[in-house]
Amino acid sequence: MNKAIALILIALSAASCTQTEKGAGIGAVSGAIIGGAITGNVRGAAVGAAIGGVSGAVIGNVSEQPGQCYYRDRYGRRYIDDCP
Repeated sequence: MNKAIALILIALSAASCTQTEKGAGIGAVSGAIIGGAITGNVRGAAVGAAIGGVSGAVIGNVSEQPGQCYYRDRYGRRYIDDCP
């Protein structure tokens, strides 16, 4: 019963988040699970959570801007422009 209540509270709190926040949260959790499973220690889980959180935030941020895409110029700089 306590687990069900906790899951409902988590779902309700995530419903009010932006796509960037949701992406960061999902990425951090996924990264922690994968990093912990691969390395078998807490340090791997922490590194996985950090990498997953940043990656998820970037992906979530892009999804908030419909019709916009990330590009790189010939110097490696990133910019946002309309998608083709």
